[in-house]
Order: sequence, then C-alpha cells, then structure tokens
Amino acid sequence: MSDEAELTDVLTAVGPRLRALRKARGATLARLSEETGISLSTLSRLEAGQREPTLKLLLPLAKAYGVPLDELVGAPQTGDPRIHPRPFMRHGNTWVPLTRHLGGMHAYKQVMPVAKRSGGKTARPEQGMHEGYEWLYVLSGRLLLALGEHDLVLTAGEAAEFDTRTPHGFANAGDIPVEFLALYGAQGERMHVRVRPAGEGRSEGESEGDGE
Repeated sequence: MSDEAELTDVLTAVGPRLRALRKARGATLARLSEETGISLSTLSRLEAGQREPTLKLLLPLAKAYGVPLDELVGAPQTGDPRIHPRPFMRHGNTWVPLTRHLGGMHAYKQVMPVAKRSGGKTARPEQGMHEGYEWLYVLSGRLLLALGEHDLVLTAGEAAEFDTRTPHGFANAGDIPVEFLALYGAQGERMHVRVRPAGEGRSEGESEGDGE
C-alpha cells in the first residue's frame, strides 16, 4: 500500500474511531463540545467523516479523552507493543492507563491517597453505577469497597469482581496510599477469577477472561 493510500485509510477511520471512543466513555456530543470548545455541529460532522480531522480539532479531543494523538487517530503500528502510560488525576486520585482506550478491556493502576477521617473512621464513599463489569486487585494498602449496602475492606492480594450496575464507590481505608489494578469494559467484558487455597498451584484454565 502506498503512503498516500495508507494516509487516506487512517483519515477515513478517524470519524468512526471518535464516535466509538465517545460512546465507550458514555459522553454526549453536548458535553464534549462544552469541554473542548468545539462546536456541536463540527463534532457531529467530524464523527460522520464530513469534516477533515485537523490538528486544531484533534488535539483538544485527545486531551479530553486522555489519550495520545496517535491512538486517537489510529496511526499505523510501529511494531513496538509497549504502552507508554501517561498518568492523569481524577477526583484526587492518580490513574495510570495500562491499555489503549479504543475498544476492548480497559486496565488502570490507581493510586488513592490517605483519606481524611472523622473520629478515626473512614467515611463511606459516594456511589455511582454504569453498564459493565469491573474487576480489581489490591497491590498495597487497604481499599474500602462500598458495594450496594455492603462495605468490604480489601487488602493486598485480594481481588473483587462485580456488576457495575450495582451502586459502588471506593475509599482508602488505611494509613498509607492504596494501590490497585482495575479492569473493566463498558460493553460487559468480564474477568473471571477463581479463588484457590493458599499454597496450591494453579491448574490450566483456572483463570480466564471472556466477553459477554
């Protein structure tokens, strides 16, 4: 394929990629317009392939989605599979992307600072809910998972999986920052984890991931 043809293919695919990314994030065109300063009509035409994806348009979109520009436009692969995480802050927590965001399972390492306590007790976190499933694994510290009416404290080496349509929220329940890995997919991808007694080896097929 010639360089010109390859460039044409990349540009043609930008609109559908932008639409898929926005829907995966649960964002509306109106909200994206407010965040980027790009007009609603321009965003709509860009996703429909009726507007040329210029740097002036793509740069604020890449910033809004928190992804590198080459991932946003689907630049040709260089053969290097390594991901170069770019941490960002959200609600006072540090998020480190471990996967590319366009489709499939999303993986993050999250670092939650020590929480302020009233009377020595961790405040119950605000809960939210959305489509999909989430799987998390605590690397260090103590993580409070408020899942529905239940409060669970997970420590290093413990994992949890739940339907994100159940109200849920997280808080640091310890005296050091809590670090954990989180996997989730907006379309209901699910990670299955089977628990085994300590000291036993893992047999083939004991852990698996599949999409639902």
